[in-house]
Amino acid sequence: MNKLNQEIQSRLKPKIESLAFNPRPPDTIKLQGFDDTYRIRVGDYRVLYEIHDNVLLVLIVDVGHRKRVYLRKKKK
Repeated sequence: MNKLNQEIQSRLKPKIESLAFNPRPPDTIKLQGFDDTYRIRVGDYRVLYEIHDNVLLVLIVDVGHRKRVYLRKKKK
């Protein structure tokens, strides 16, 4: 995320922080073919994350432009 420009970071940060309070907001999509991996949209950018309910953990897996973020995530 540090590689993204400051404007994009400022748009992503509140959405990511809100996942601590509600890890499954209405605009969340569970990714098919992945175990417990979800995504939220912020404009042309995507935040991929995993929810581990048993330990109350939301793990950010990847953040990036929609054209590239899915290519970097390997299927389990």
